[in-house]
Amino acid sequence: MAEKKYTRFLSEDNPLLQLLFANMMFFGLLHFIQIAYVLGNEPVESFINGFYNYFILPADFEIMLHRPWTIITHMFVQLSIWDLIGNMLFLWSFGYLLQDLIGSKHLYPLYLYGGIAGILFFLLAVHFIPAFAALSSSFYTGPRAAVIAIAVSVTTLSPQYRVFPMINGGIPLWVITLVFLLIHFAGLSGNAFPFHFAAVGGAVAGFLYIKTVQKGKDPGGWMHSFYHFLKTTFTFRKQSANLNPIRGRLFYQSGDTMPYKKITERTEKKIDALLDKIHLSGYDSLTNDEKEFLKRASDSDNKM
Repeated sequence: MAEKKYTRFLSEDNPLLQLLFANMMFFGLLHFIQIAYVLGNEPVESFINGFYNYFILPADFEIMLHRPWTIITHMFVQLSIWDLIGNMLFLWSFGYLLQDLIGSKHLYPLYLYGGIAGILFFLLAVHFIPAFAALSSSFYTGPRAAVIAIAVSVTTLSPQYRVFPMINGGIPLWVITLVFLLIHFAGLSGNAFPFHFAAVGGAVAGFLYIKTVQKGKDPGGWMHSFYHFLKTTFTFRKQSANLNPIRGRLFYQSGDTMPYKKITERTEKKIDALLDKIHLSGYDSLTNDEKEFLKRASDSDNKM
């Protein structure tokens, strides 16, 4: 019987759901903490200065050096429900298309690169354009640049991809993206230029990322290697604990059956190789054929 597959939230195959959840979790956490401040009869300024500002990116480099984690956390922080809904709708739409076209492994790198490019463009505008020097004590927050990076990457990859096919055969993706970008770039003419300029950074990051992928390179490969290194390192004990029961189930646990079963040298070597692979990379690193082989080996042993 074929192995039944389940879609797990924490699986590497679901980065889009994980990003959506992370954004909504931060939104809920911020408002929960804000309510706690209100119930404690604390002014709003106490919540902003005592909690909120520690998760958003400061334009002041000195403050940023003391809060380096904000380079990442600012991409998930939103206080407005309308900002959350808008960003999550676009993230879901463009992220789904990205996964459908080139797979899920590029979603995290694009989100991260887009967010970092956004803050770089924001900081450049604040510190190197004299007209906006007054904003040097401001903060930047939100996933907008990261979402725009994903939108531009998908459009660069397949500009003629059509959505809403019921409308005259569909609307080309590049039209949807163009409208999306124009809405945000319209703010470049106002006093909030640095904040909207961050969107330009996200767009540039998305375009360059896909162009790099199209050349046969993987600009996000190091992230996956680092993730697997951490996963292997911090789950070593768990894998080791799971390893012995597998080996015992295959060879030593006979119960009421024969205590010994002859296994060909070639089969034994293959089993050992698969067990070593589990030890190094985890059970999920096995292919479906390898999992089925271990299952058959275990079942045949239990039937003896």
